[in-house]
This record gives sequence, C-alpha cells and structure tokens, in this order.
Amino acid sequence: MKRVWLLALMLAFSAPLMAAQRLKDIANIGGVRPNQLIGYGLVVGLDGSGDKVTSSPFTGQSMSNMLNQLGVQVPPGTKLDPKNVAAVTLTATLPPFARRGQSIDVTASSIGDAKSLRGGTLLMTPLKGADGQVYAMAQGNVVVGGAGASAGGSSTQINQLSVGRIPDGATVEQEVPTALGSGEFINLELREADFTTANRAVQAINKAFGQGTARAVDGRLIEVRAPFDSNQRVQFLSKMENIAVDPADVSPLVIINARTGSIVMNQAVTLAACAVSHGNLSVTVNNTPQVSQPNALSGGKTTVTNQADITINSTGGKVIGLRGGANLSQVVNALNALGATPQDLISILQAMKSAGALKADLQVI
Repeated sequence: MKRVWLLALMLAFSAPLMAAQRLKDIANIGGVRPNQLIGYGLVVGLDGSGDKVTSSPFTGQSMSNMLNQLGVQVPPGTKLDPKNVAAVTLTATLPPFARRGQSIDVTASSIGDAKSLRGGTLLMTPLKGADGQVYAMAQGNVVVGGAGASAGGSSTQINQLSVGRIPDGATVEQEVPTALGSGEFINLELREADFTTANRAVQAINKAFGQGTARAVDGRLIEVRAPFDSNQRVQFLSKMENIAVDPADVSPLVIINARTGSIVMNQAVTLAACAVSHGNLSVTVNNTPQVSQPNALSGGKTTVTNQADITINSTGGKVIGLRGGANLSQVVNALNALGATPQDLISILQAMKSAGALKADLQVI
C-alpha cells in the first residue's frame, strides 16, 4: 500500500503550542529596515563563455559606451562581438544603519545568453535604490558555485553557472537616514498582526519599565515611550527586545501546494467525527500495430493497422472512520491508511473542509 509522506510542523519535547519568545523575534523596530539596490554592469575576462552580440545586442552597446567613457573612441558602425564579456544585473541589500565605506555583498545574474560567469570580473557599476539615487559602487571578482564541461557535443553542469556572487563587492557611498522613532516615542511593529499578542507585549513592557511605557495602537503597532538620549535609547531598546512574551496560540492551518503535492499541517489541526472513503480508478490503453499483407499478384498494398486494447482497473475503496477531536498524529495515520497519494489528499482535505469535519484554515498555494 502506498504511503503518503506528510510534512507536519511538530513541536518537540512536548512543549506547548507556542512557547515564550523574545520581543525581537516577533516584532520589528519601526524605521529599522533594509533597502534593496539594483544595477546594470559588465563582467569581463570570461573564457569564451560570454554573450553573443547577435542574440544580446545590448552587450555590444554597453561595451561601446564604456569604452567611450574611458577615452577610447569606437568608430561608428563598429561591431563589437567579444566572447569574454557578459551583461549582468546586480542586486544587493543595504542593511539598516549602513555607513559610508562599509562593504556589502553583491549578486550578479546574467541577462544575456552567457554560458558561464566563472572567472569573470565585474567592472565598476553604480547600485541604485528605489528613488533612483546611487547608494553603492560595485566591482570585483565573481565567485560561481557551479562547474560545467562540454566536449564532442556532450555537456554536463553542476549548479547554476549564470549567477555569481561578489563577497564584499560593493562599497556604500550614501547613507540612508534611520530615525529611531519621532520625539519621545518609538514604534514597535508586530510581524503578524494579532490583538492578543499586542496586548501581551504591552503588558510585558509595562511590567519591565513601568505602567504607561507602552500602549497598543492596533493589532500590529505598539507605541513605546523611550529616552531622548541616543545612548540611553539604545540601552533601553537592548533591554526591551529581550523581554519574553507569550504570543497568541497558533491557529489551526493546513497549507497545500497544488503544484508539488506538498501538504503542511500544524499541531493545532483537529477533526470532527467523519468517515472517509477512497478508491482508485485507472485506465490503461495499449496500442498494438498489425501489418496487413496482400496476396501475391493481387495488386494490393501492405498496410499497417492499430489494434487498441483498453483496460479499466478499479480497486475497492475503503471507508475509515475518524472520531471527533482527533489530533495531528491520528489524522496522519488515518490518511496514510487510506493509501492516498499527495494529489488525492488535496481533494480529500478540501472535501473534509467543505463537510465541516476539518477544523482548520485551508490555504492552497
């Protein structure tokens, strides 16, 4: 009997559904956030694995513009087609509180038809933010974590060769101001909006620093009164983010990935009393060619006909009863006993939800 491997989120050591967590693990400080950077540049020094100008004409245009800026005059109409250059898109993340001169990692991704970026060097490229301003300059050797080889019309490849990384490949040139709140208040933003968690966080903060220090604005935002002095404010935040808070109990949830057949449940999923029947129906079609040979001197032609053989197999379905209040392990065992495949489970769980037997939110991604 086929078994269905169900990926379940189980909490170890018989702990409660949600143990106490530090405030820094469930909330962010308002205004303290990273910023995405992007740029366009050229990787040179490739071993004949770069772009082809016929299919990536922008690479030749970029090379011509770069050479003109460096004082090398390219005659109009000159066709540049070096095989050791590739056009790439650069992406990087500017962390909060980044200062000028700080180094950040850069990822280079080929946007042409280059076969590999291995051994290439990125030329100096500006990295811009969403506002169009330059925040960093990138340059350096591209590190590719894959390998490939080809010979005699055969090729093999390990990992991705058209994407590489430049460790500490960009230098911050412009800082992003980060204000830790306005005036005497800072904003604490829960990563998941929940009124119970917000209320418990306010109570924990007020217990640690005194009544009136924090107040909840809504289910996500909490205003906290903090010292004006920057050094004292940092010390205050250091103590506050380590306060233990009991978040709200997790809601029962089943997530189904219809493309891969993956199903994830949390431990809060339970069932009402129900009965589930499952059976398999398979249709097999076999096509057997047959040759029709005419008699000698009959003037006929040899023809090939197909003989179709259709077989239908139906296995008997089983009916399994599930008692009310079944926990996650009982649900998994019962579904495995049905011999259902992951694709069958998707239909079974949707039917159980429609029947009101599955006590959980069902999300299909």
